[in-house]
Amino acid sequence: MGSFILYIVGGLLQLLILAIVISAILSWLVAFNVINLRNQSVYNVVSTLEAVTRPIMRPVQRMIPPLGGVDISPIIVILVLQSARSYLLPWIGGLLYPLIG
Repeated sequence: MGSFILYIVGGLLQLLILAIVISAILSWLVAFNVINLRNQSVYNVVSTLEAVTRPIMRPVQRMIPPLGGVDISPIIVILVLQSARSYLLPWIGGLLYPLIG
């Protein structure tokens, strides 16, 4: 049971990382007018990804402003999420295995 929960949490963290990467790429494409937000499908995808990633990105964006017009907060958030997935999740799993089984 414990390994199943850790597997699901790890998968959700990986999906969140993927959503952050896609959101960053889409923001660049919108900024350079490669894609247009007047297209309803593109707008729906961008707004959905923004709604998913905004709660995690905003605190980091408040602490670290854009450097020379480049927002590095996605890189920092991805590093934190990857380290949580690689180091913190197995450590929590080691604590939960004796309790849950």
